[in-house]
Amino acid sequence: MTEQNKTLLRGARILGGEPQDVLIEGGTVAEIGQGLRAADAEVVETGGAVLLPGLVDLHTHLREPGREDSETVLTGTRAAAKGGYTAVHAMANTFPVADTAGVVEQVWRLGKEYGYCDVRPVGAVTVGLEGKQLAELGAMHDSAAEVRVFSDDGKCVDDAVIMRRALEYVKAFDGVVAQHAQEPRLTAGAQMNEGIVSAELGLQGWPAVAEESIIARDVLLAAHVGSRVHICHLSTAGSVEIVRWAKSKGWNVTAEVTPHHLLLTDELVRSYNPVYKVNPPLRTEADVMALREALADGTIDCVATDHAPHPHEDKDCEWGAAAMGMVGLETALSVVQHTMVDTGLLDWAQVADRMSFRPAAIGRLEGHGRPVSPGEPANLVLLDADYRGQVDPAGFASRSANTPYQGRELPGRVTHTWLRGRPTVVDSKLVGAAGAV
Repeated sequence: MTEQNKTLLRGARILGGEPQDVLIEGGTVAEIGQGLRAADAEVVETGGAVLLPGLVDLHTHLREPGREDSETVLTGTRAAAKGGYTAVHAMANTFPVADTAGVVEQVWRLGKEYGYCDVRPVGAVTVGLEGKQLAELGAMHDSAAEVRVFSDDGKCVDDAVIMRRALEYVKAFDGVVAQHAQEPRLTAGAQMNEGIVSAELGLQGWPAVAEESIIARDVLLAAHVGSRVHICHLSTAGSVEIVRWAKSKGWNVTAEVTPHHLLLTDELVRSYNPVYKVNPPLRTEADVMALREALADGTIDCVATDHAPHPHEDKDCEWGAAAMGMVGLETALSVVQHTMVDTGLLDWAQVADRMSFRPAAIGRLEGHGRPVSPGEPANLVLLDADYRGQVDPAGFASRSANTPYQGRELPGRVTHTWLRGRPTVVDSKLVGAAGAV
């Protein structure tokens, strides 16, 4: 990747505001104003595009080590850069599981080597994600990867004693446990949301209470021990109310929502297309509206992609045999624009809050989620918000193509991404081989 010492953005709308010029120099935002000039700077005529801080994803599945047939750290971070992300948190359900300092350091070093975005590994809460014994939480935190977020995502830490111990342990270094809220005994064999559609289709239902009961337990546990808990991929109106109640008590609870739960409903399952099979499942229209309102009012802190790539053979099959999950890094910002900005629920400053500032704060990630201001790191994304186009997975950087949006028209297109002032995406195309910085 070519080192660019100076870049001058002309007419960029910072957080959707009035057009201004922005000078990037030496990895930081050097100056902001009107009519800026800089000798030897590469000039980008933005045409009034929206300039946001680089996006931060708290919930990405990069699949390496072990499932490189679906994604690698390289392909996943390239997809992240194309989506406007400058940092991602890599989930622990790899093979082997990221439950030791050695595995999390491997993932961290790969991200540093490739340089398309920063990779912060998420450590497993329990050994092998089996829910029986705490993993090496302290060792992972003390490693070069500096793990601060721990999750058994893909599985729920359903044992209350284990969950309490994890919350107590991470408190010592201001870590957070990110819970995949799913009571396993209530979801055995479940294929989709429990409701009218599941009854009509004859598919085993996945009740909302399976999510809500775990969230209720865990916010109480977090309050009891005075620790931080984060709720992964919140998906029901009832879950929103529990989190809202917990926050009203002043408890240290945060929550995320995925782009797909802001847009898609269980009515799509009528097609039996496995691209719509996901965990947690697509819910009802009422749930979708409640999630949008909760993201708008701050009850839900952030948007997280839950980018879950799968090879075609795991999706191009009958519904019952298909894997759960959707890719999301390259479409997340467009879906948020469609569901939240174009509907008037969020402005661009609030999008920056929900997709950069807050997730960086939850993950205690330094250098990201910072204002677009002089002296701040130049982790930036430029978005053509006026663009409209159909989603075509053939153009994805991800190794997998299991998107639920194929052929759907969505707004917005990332034209440029900068990681500490270095371009990773230019004119919506990836810049060549990166490298550690």
